[in-house]
Amino acid sequence: MGPPARMPIGLALARSAKIVSRAFDDALAAAGGSLPSWLILISLKTRVHANQRELAAAIGIQGATLTHHLNAMESAGLLLRRRDPANRRVHQVTMTDEGERLFHRLRQAATEFDRQLRTGLDDGDLDALTRTLGTLAGNVATDATDAFPNPTAAH
Repeated sequence: MGPPARMPIGLALARSAKIVSRAFDDALAAAGGSLPSWLILISLKTRVHANQRELAAAIGIQGATLTHHLNAMESAGLLLRRRDPANRRVHQVTMTDEGERLFHRLRQAATEFDRQLRTGLDDGDLDALTRTLGTLAGNVATDATDAFPNPTAAH
């Protein structure tokens, strides 16, 4: 049995994802952050979360992992956690001014990275890529939350 005529899609996708992920991590690190800190800050900035559990669900990580990241970010002065007066077991999370500054630096890095990724692609290419990635995810998704929505689909 010889080699496949084409590289398997999963292998090509995994290799591409690894390269892009490393480059994005490097771009965020150069701006003073990381992927977890970016996900936490953008989630805090764009959504209202009543507690840490909702924040963990919104960014797709386990509560214990979130706690680890929040501890580091709180120590760095990027956010504050306060107990909810109505339920002392619940922590409310808010950004500090330093967290706000980091958010803006990371947003700039993410925007520049996205611009770099889009180099050589027109709107049709991007639409096709989004559809294809959605199809690939849907082909292997174990439940509806694993697949990502197609933003170009009619609603």
